[in-house]
Amino acid sequence: MDYMKLAVDATIEGMNKKFGGPFGATIVRGDEVIAAVSNTMMRDTDPSAHAEMVAIREACKKLDTMDLSDCVIYATCEPCPMCMGAIIWSGVKEVHYCSTRDDAKEHGFSDIHLREYFVGHDESVVNMIKVEAREDCDHLWTHFHELNKK
Repeated sequence: MDYMKLAVDATIEGMNKKFGGPFGATIVRGDEVIAAVSNTMMRDTDPSAHAEMVAIREACKKLDTMDLSDCVIYATCEPCPMCMGAIIWSGVKEVHYCSTRDDAKEHGFSDIHLREYFVGHDESVVNMIKVEAREDCDHLWTHFHELNKK
């Protein structure tokens, strides 16, 4: 089966429905297609609704797990840093992609500001302010461990 074509087809359908831009993703486990989606940023008014994020959310719900380490992603474009974060957190070990970040940039979808921020070259992207230690915030760690004792 052509998993990239499923991502392309989902992308075209999503664009035709005005769900989002020219990005799609398919998640596969073994020979089973778990999700084939377009990005849904415009439909959901959600800047995090990139195709890889939508696919990961759907796959996690469908499989009832946050561990997608036995899955592979086929993305129509090289994943942005946000999507790579979700891919890594979900345990996916293999991503196939077609268009590159440079192709995306050429068509008005640059993520260079994110990439520059994460490698420490542009701290002007967001002002990060460390708040002094707070007892209520510190207690969250203890509360979590207390709830999860067996």
